[in-house]
Amino acid sequence: MDLHPKLIDLSLGRIETLLARLGNPEKHLPPVVHVAGTNGKGSTIAMMRAALEAAGRRVHVYTSPHLVRFHERIRVTGELIAEDELTALLEECEEANRGEPITFFEITTVAAFLAFSRTPADIVLLETGLGGRLDATNLIEKPRLTIITPVSLDHQQFLGETLGAIAAEKAGILKRGVPCVMARQAPQARAVILETARTVKSPVIEQGPDWKIASRGGNLIFDDALGRRLFPSPALAGPHQVENAGLAIAALGRLGELSPRPKFVAQGLCDVAWPGRLQRLTRGPLVQALPEDWELWLDGGHNPAAGANLAAFAGSEWKDCPLHLVSGMMNSKEAGGFLAPLAGVAETTACIAIPNEANSFSAKALAAMIDARPMPSAADAINAIVRENTAPARILICGSLYLAGTILADNA
Repeated sequence: MDLHPKLIDLSLGRIETLLARLGNPEKHLPPVVHVAGTNGKGSTIAMMRAALEAAGRRVHVYTSPHLVRFHERIRVTGELIAEDELTALLEECEEANRGEPITFFEITTVAAFLAFSRTPADIVLLETGLGGRLDATNLIEKPRLTIITPVSLDHQQFLGETLGAIAAEKAGILKRGVPCVMARQAPQARAVILETARTVKSPVIEQGPDWKIASRGGNLIFDDALGRRLFPSPALAGPHQVENAGLAIAALGRLGELSPRPKFVAQGLCDVAWPGRLQRLTRGPLVQALPEDWELWLDGGHNPAAGANLAAFAGSEWKDCPLHLVSGMMNSKEAGGFLAPLAGVAETTACIAIPNEANSFSAKALAAMIDARPMPSAADAINAIVRENTAPARILICGSLYLAGTILADNA
């Protein structure tokens, strides 16, 4: 398949042409929930999916990137798309595209729309790939609901250098008359999103004025116009997952006849799984290299907001033993902003290159940013940490979803 020479080229013209040649499958989908934002999109979708499926709903899901297998991006009524079905869809898309330029994400999105349009379901949970306004997913004329998770600095080379510019791109998914459930935002981002919402006449259900979430005594307390409800804490670790759970609960309550009853929301929060997000690894060669009473954790966060969230969690919840970091990052990321808060709570930091990624920082370049130690691999870094520390400790591998994928491929 001849793909566009640029991996990322934000434009809607190519995908509009291909969709039209295929009969516009995006116009024949179940009700769509369209999700944009910087952090928390995948976790919020995972919680919504778990609650909807607990209620017996048939759910299509499109997320990115994948961690281990490409099929993770497309779930058809709860199951990862089958190999033969995906191959046939991509071949159909390639034939219809007639050799014209198209990006990898665009043709993947078209394949997902085709799959979703041909299999009956109750709802589609659709995650933007990058930004929103010109993202390939932004061709749903009237979704049932939009969601904007917290917006922070990331992908500045594509979305703009300021928080306001990035927020404007994310707010590009808002549609006239379609409600938007919005997480708490920094003032600059909030102002831009609300102004966009006023312009397109999209009602906003905002964290703070319209709904609140808090954690107390191992439970979640959710308040909105309907009153106060208690839910169990989500199975996903970290205080930021409390915020994501609140966003999921608020969104689930705005789906009309598709809204699950509170008992199913509670079940979904208990059952939710989202690999590579503060995930404790319990098997595989890296775990086997650890002494008894040591722990190995993995997180794919990669921007300054994610680094701050991880540092806050580690500083409050991981006081029982020393923390050591092993980090690898893509060279398009603001590595110093991600690693700086974590360096404040970790005893040591080792840096590695992400295996088989041409656009990874080298171990030496990444280590130089925070005066850390370069290492040849995650295994080498872990062996050195164990060799140099006798007391039980906790190791966190972090910095990239691409790194998380390579770790999970061998240790999950």
